[in-house]
Amino acid sequence: QVQLVESGGGLVQPGGSLRLSCAASQSIFSINAMGWFRQAPGKEREFVAAIGRNYDNTAYADSVKGRFTISRDNAKNTIYLQMNSLQPEDTAIYYCAQSIGLLPTTARHGYRFWGQGTQVTVSS
Repeated sequence: QVQLVESGGGLVQPGGSLRLSCAASQSIFSINAMGWFRQAPGKEREFVAAIGRNYDNTAYADSVKGRFTISRDNAKNTIYLQMNSLQPEDTAIYYCAQSIGLLPTTARHGYRFWGQGTQVTVSS
């Protein structure tokens, strides 16, 4: 089983930036696609971004396209989510997850291992 640990969340003002990290416990990380999801209070967990085994194979939710960037460092078993121009509606718990496949997918059922999440709060 892969263990995923997110970090980097916090409180930021609107328009600010944060970079989330997700460290995986096993080297199999470098084989599978990885993704970020988020869940706001009272809402369903939703897809944010995903990255395939190849660094240039990515997918984004329309709501974050152009503001968020997902990346991975296979040597460090870590993925990142650079979040710029943050808005209050980005407030949520952010989760990283490992896909069952090699290609980025937006579907929750396509992911098998999940981290515990990190809180991101955007407020003035």
